[in-house]
Amino acid sequence: MGWFSKTAPVEEVKEVVTSGLVNPEDWLSNFWNGGDPGDCGVSTTKALTVPAVQSAIRLLSEAAATLDIKVQRRKGNNWEDDEEHPAWSLLNKSANEWTSGFELIRALIVEALTNDQGGFAWVNRVQGKPFEILKYGNGAISVSYRADGDGKPTYTRAGKTIKSADVIHIRGAFSKSPVTLARKAIGFAWEMENHGANLFLNGARPGGVIQTPNKLGTDGVKAMLVGWKAAFGGSQNSGKTAVLYEGATYAQMALNSTDAQYLENRRFQIIEICRAFRVPPSMLFDLESGKFNNVEMMGREFLSYSLEPWLKSLEGGLSRALLTKDEQKTHRILFDRDDLTRADLVSRATAISGFVSSRAMSPNEARTWIDLPPYPGGDTYTNPAIDVAKPANDNPPPQKESAVAA
Repeated sequence: MGWFSKTAPVEEVKEVVTSGLVNPEDWLSNFWNGGDPGDCGVSTTKALTVPAVQSAIRLLSEAAATLDIKVQRRKGNNWEDDEEHPAWSLLNKSANEWTSGFELIRALIVEALTNDQGGFAWVNRVQGKPFEILKYGNGAISVSYRADGDGKPTYTRAGKTIKSADVIHIRGAFSKSPVTLARKAIGFAWEMENHGANLFLNGARPGGVIQTPNKLGTDGVKAMLVGWKAAFGGSQNSGKTAVLYEGATYAQMALNSTDAQYLENRRFQIIEICRAFRVPPSMLFDLESGKFNNVEMMGREFLSYSLEPWLKSLEGGLSRALLTKDEQKTHRILFDRDDLTRADLVSRATAISGFVSSRAMSPNEARTWIDLPPYPGGDTYTNPAIDVAKPANDNPPPQKESAVAA
């Protein structure tokens, strides 16, 4: 957009136009006409500078990493926690001397969301048992698949083939990461944000055009432009009163960045990014569609439709690498979803009471929901509202001392 209108043809002067979708600015036309989304240069580093992308990746990876991981052993028809298994310590405490279990899970999901080959970790075994889990960066471990189409992978590290049973491999659907599949939508969001930032950084000015009836010539226009920028350019000079001379007039215009279409497009790109990562917009702090009565439902949908597929993928990958063939028949690794589904205390108390009363849970099973230890006799399935023959626990109230006769 030019600053001056005059009779003499000067190279710096351009016709003033109104921005919009019907008559887009150059940056928008170039983006749409570029064809190949790779022209946008949407690398992982660039994609992470888009706040919506960074927030979606952190949401999925950190939500998965904050959950407790259980290693359980089958006992009859029930499952019991097996904290003596070496995998439990590696996943819940330290994967190795410099990586916590939280950091391991978070890094695996982050790479699966940003790298087409996915996230890799290698299990170092001592005497056949998992001793440490080493998280390798992007490219350190590579994978190839057999040409016959059965999908069997071959893993290499430092040019040497390694056992697939020692590799934890997490990858996205379609063998592509969401960042790759949505790179044009991400690139569009980046371009709009960059356009707005450059506009305010370099063009904080009175929103209009200076017109003069005089022939200034190239040198005159350049001199006026230098003086104008010195007086009114930059955000620190925004809002100053313009002083004109030589019969010049000022025509008011609106800044392109405040055009409604620009703001609507920016918000629409946030929704597009939410679609790419399958997360509710309200969880990326777009609260326009988040209402009091649907935010909780969006949170449950996030667990069911967004996070659950990644948790299942993690459970499968961890089980294949940390459990032997025989242990896979008797053990399992799973994430405790309870932290994400907990309701408020009153609602939980009502649910627990209902489960115990209907004999769907024993009192001791219900007590684990609120981190209370079991008590003797609490493993029976009784209805406390009906079965009142025995006290509810083994701590009856103390007996009052009988009064001493005078």
